[in-house]
Amino acid sequence: MSIARRTLLATACALLAAGGAQAQQAPAAWPTKPIRLVVGFPGGSTPDIAARVLAEPLAKALGQPVVVDNKPGASGNIAADTVAKATDDHTLGIVINGNLTSSKMLYSKLPYDPAKDFSYLSLIATAPLVLVASNDIPTGKDFLAAARASGTKWNYGSVGVGSVGHLGMELLKNRVPGMDATHVPYAGNPQVVTAMIGGQLQLALVPPAIAIPQVKAGKLKAIGLTSGRSTLAPEYAPLADIGVRDFNLEVWTALLGPASLSPEAKARITKEIAVIMKNPEVRQQLFDKGWQPVGTSPEGMRLRVQDEAAIMTKIIQARGIKLQ
Repeated sequence: MSIARRTLLATACALLAAGGAQAQQAPAAWPTKPIRLVVGFPGGSTPDIAARVLAEPLAKALGQPVVVDNKPGASGNIAADTVAKATDDHTLGIVINGNLTSSKMLYSKLPYDPAKDFSYLSLIATAPLVLVASNDIPTGKDFLAAARASGTKWNYGSVGVGSVGHLGMELLKNRVPGMDATHVPYAGNPQVVTAMIGGQLQLALVPPAIAIPQVKAGKLKAIGLTSGRSTLAPEYAPLADIGVRDFNLEVWTALLGPASLSPEAKARITKEIAVIMKNPEVRQQLFDKGWQPVGTSPEGMRLRVQDEAAIMTKIIQARGIKLQ
């Protein structure tokens, strides 16, 4: 064998060996282990329901199990902080409005920064709230006249200080001069409804799935929706129709990861979620559970957070609302 031929053969073998070594050293495609999907509310809650609807199709798309991990507490902020501090590249979270739009203003020692500590992935689903009233409160345009004359005579309930129901009612008071209803926090919406039926409360903002059965049973009245027309509650008109201006509020859930989430993981999840959120079966499951399916780009989610945070910041500052 000639020297030139031996040299060529040796070079080829070296290249093959080097290529094999590089192949062995190359990281496996993401994900390499099960995905942890952290939810800041207990099983059966609306954010938990959204997470579990997503878990199965996301697991199928990624080829790894998606395990829902419920970590309730502090209105979802404990779970949000868990996601913010995750470093394993396999931890994601389902959050609600407040975790990203109002918590920073409400809590003096929030352990995470909503604007810096997350990779925004997609808005998942939204729902309007229904302004419900006790049966002695008038509806339609008569409601506005009564509200303006009510001063501090009325009470309203919510699931806690800083909740969407609380901040939404404070925003409503800002839009209806003269109404200064007193906030009474409760452990949950069922307790709010019970108090309304019992006459302790006059108003509340609650999800359609809770409001509609009570209204149909004649136990409460529906004043209007906090957003535009909704297929979740097609029989009810927006509050704008009775003269409440510049008032648009929804509850929503969103998917995010930590800021440290790798570009590969972020790109893969964003791609798969876009497909999943177009799946008719997934959309129907969310709808049946009281959610309007959405699905957005990461930038679309970021813009939604920024717009809503600006509104919530103004109302929190104007009303001097604070939590420890």
